[in-house]
Formats: sequence, structure tokens, C-alpha cells
Amino acid sequence: MMFIDPTPQAIEALIGRGIAGPVAMLNLLRFREVADYAANPELAPDEPISGREAYERYAAHAGPFLAAVGGTVRFLGEGGPYLIGPSEERWDRAMLVQYPDVASFLTMVGDEAYRAGVGHRTAALIDSRLLPIEPAS
Repeated sequence: MMFIDPTPQAIEALIGRGIAGPVAMLNLLRFREVADYAANPELAPDEPISGREAYERYAAHAGPFLAAVGGTVRFLGEGGPYLIGPSEERWDRAMLVQYPDVASFLTMVGDEAYRAGVGHRTAALIDSRLLPIEPAS
């Protein structure tokens, strides 16, 4: 099973956690070899591009919205095989994005102008994980 976008139930569960203060989002990303713009043909480039290139387009689009809500990319790294984990599973990139609070994250992902570019992310990814992390007490 592949996961690309959060479900309404997952958003409700995030809100229900009652995280007070900063929240980090651990992103694990697996790119398509060739980006698939079938769901958002209006965003498709004239020539095929890789999933990695499509994700870079998404990141360029999302950056100003992230900054506007006070969010920052804390870590961005290239993935590879697990040291501990299933040998058949791989992630191409890992990213840790911090938001001032859950409301900031929800403001960003609910912004229609932001959502207009999310199709680049959808085209880029074959699978992903997004894990909200709150500071340990």
C-alpha cells in the first residue's frame, strides 16, 4: 500500500493529540523514476522529468508558504538502505520540517495557493511517510 496524502481521519487524529508548541514532521520520501502528472496535467512540464525533479518543483513552490507560517527545514538528507529495518524497503530522501505549532502546519496545508502546487509532490512520489513528532517532556 502506498501513502501520499493525509486522510481526513489522520488530520483529526493529529489535532486530537493536543500537541502544544513546536511540532516537527519527519518526511520519508520515495520518488518515482518518472514523475506522473496524470492527476494534475496543468502542472506537467512539456517534457517528462524525474520524480526527484518534480519534488524539487514542489519544494520551490512550498518554501514561501513554509516560511510564512514560521516553519523551517531542519534537516534534509539522501536516503539509502536501512541499518535496522526491512531490507526490501528504501527511502530516497528524509526531511525534518519544524513548525511553531500544529495550527501553523494546518494553516499552510489549508492555503489554496499552497494547494495549487501540491500536484508536483503527488507527481513526484511513489510512496511517503509523514510522522508528526512533539518534543519529549
